[in-house]
Amino acid sequence: MVSGSRRAGHRNGTIGFDMATRKLKVGIVGCGAGRTHLVEGYAPNADLFEVVALCDLNTERLAAVGDEFGIAGRTTSFEALLAMPELDVIDICTPPGLHLEQSLAALAAGKHVVCEKPLVGSLAEIDVIMAAEARSVGRLMPVFQYRYGNGVAKAKAVIDAGLAGKAYAGTVETFWRRGPDYYAVPWRGKWKTELGGVLMAHAIHPHDMMTYLMGPVDRVFGRVDTRVNDIEVEDCLSASLRMQNGALVSLTATLGSADQLTRIRLAFENLTIESDHAPYQPGAADWQIIPKTPEIGTRIDAVLADWQFVPSRHTTQLKLFHQAITSGGPLPVTTKDARQALELVTAIYHSSETGTDIVLPLDAGHPKYKGWAPA
Repeated sequence: MVSGSRRAGHRNGTIGFDMATRKLKVGIVGCGAGRTHLVEGYAPNADLFEVVALCDLNTERLAAVGDEFGIAGRTTSFEALLAMPELDVIDICTPPGLHLEQSLAALAAGKHVVCEKPLVGSLAEIDVIMAAEARSVGRLMPVFQYRYGNGVAKAKAVIDAGLAGKAYAGTVETFWRRGPDYYAVPWRGKWKTELGGVLMAHAIHPHDMMTYLMGPVDRVFGRVDTRVNDIEVEDCLSASLRMQNGALVSLTATLGSADQLTRIRLAFENLTIESDHAPYQPGAADWQIIPKTPEIGTRIDAVLADWQFVPSRHTTQLKLFHQAITSGGPLPVTTKDARQALELVTAIYHSSETGTDIVLPLDAGHPKYKGWAPA
């Protein structure tokens, strides 16, 4: 394992310059989700990052995004992007089926990596990624931007202050709408290229928010089904969890809802927390933090008395990424976090297939956990 201080000072094999005094230079591959990273992440943090190159096979989209953001470096070759010596970071925003190959190549090239979810499609593959990261001077941050926002940050601060008490129960609802137009994109809705359905591509974000607040999962019983769209992967799910702290949590998701909302409600000994219901930014607006007694309410007010606003999604995650890279400190989201998310996904799929309770954590060496698709 390369030390944090060495990693903080590395760029393309050169050690010793002070990255904290300069912007990190970024190349983005995939201008669909990549444009979102530009709008929400890199533009608001223009003092920390400079996006100098874009890569996309769609030349019209490549030109449009390059022109919109004034980015001169453009290529249709991922290998050419990796070969650019000035780049510190490769931001991978391609379809999920490409993430493993591209993440490994970027780490081998000595670049830091930001990679969209899902990072990979199996526990065996994520263990390969983690081993490659351990050998590389580069560091890899998976994207779990829903963790960041003013509302979820306040909830996290109250829990971390020890005010919540014993965790009792929780619910996570991901009621979104996706139809034929969404699945007209050739790589969507297929096991080989999307790696999963609503569980892997959509509800993975709210589920990660729940474990971010409630801690790791202990046992899982789940069901998945394809009820809304004519696709290979699932678009509905229901699961019952027992957390390591003993709390009971239920998960429900569908892509067939008439309206769209994301709702997380967590009941603790001393208070109950409910998220905002915005489907794609449930962490942004203030959450309900309901104390059981006036005394708990007073203590919550004290924790939040000098609160500083936390921007949402990519804005904060990428700011924290820059801080970690330049200081050698811990990444805000790690490959370990991505593995925890994929363990939950895999357990629900396996439980649905077998009708059994699944105990976490999962061993990637077990044949069932080298990848999942219906028999």
